[in-house]
Amino acid sequence: MIGNQSAPRVLVIVPAHNEAPRIAAVVCGVRMALPAADIAVINDASTDETAAQAREVGALVLPHPVNLGYGAALETGYLHALESGYNYVLQMDGDGQHLAEELPKLLAPLAAGEADLVIGSRYLAGGQYRAPLPRRMGQLFFRALVWLLTRRRLTDPTSGFQGLNRDALRFMVSGIFPPDYPDADVLTMTAKAGLRLMEVPVRMATREGGVSMHSGLKPLYYMMKMLLALFVVWLSRARWAQWRSEHPRAVQGGP
Repeated sequence: MIGNQSAPRVLVIVPAHNEAPRIAAVVCGVRMALPAADIAVINDASTDETAAQAREVGALVLPHPVNLGYGAALETGYLHALESGYNYVLQMDGDGQHLAEELPKLLAPLAAGEADLVIGSRYLAGGQYRAPLPRRMGQLFFRALVWLLTRRRLTDPTSGFQGLNRDALRFMVSGIFPPDYPDADVLTMTAKAGLRLMEVPVRMATREGGVSMHSGLKPLYYMMKMLLALFVVWLSRARWAQWRSEHPRAVQGGP
């Protein structure tokens, strides 16, 4: 009977490092946007009150004893979601740039079975978000690289505002996930493995306070690392073909 079927379980994961001034507002925003969802803050060895602030407003806190990086924090959330039986994971940053009221836009295509991974795009359908010019140029460059490697036109390949179903989660924890910057390289691997990607238009805010993970000389490291990662993805064609053959149910006609 329909009444006996359990509702899909949704987990919102929030990687956070020293986001104490902002994390409570982020968690409360998620609670308002998706009251039935659970919330896990992955505390990546913060030295401030991030963990205490998150617990105080009701979030589950998954701690890292040392700072492992943004990608490792996401993977911790993915592993927890898989082991705990969640159907869908939505991910957002803890700095307030990703707006909680946009989360239902990420969830809808997953719940409808239309995609395995949904990307919230700042630029789709005439979005008004304007990144600094150097970062914008970098995004355009990697957008072109993703298209060359996958023939998928993604307007925002560096967006961390995403939603995943269990097929995508299994892929992410299969040993492919980078510990620091999971961006265009992960999307390219996902497409190569045959999983279905979809972008939806979302609004994003500008960062208010805190330290960006793209500050200082980090953009130079990011550029070099991402180029190398994409080259490795291109070389690993046999690996993605093997994934498609081993997971036919998860594959819906990828490249």
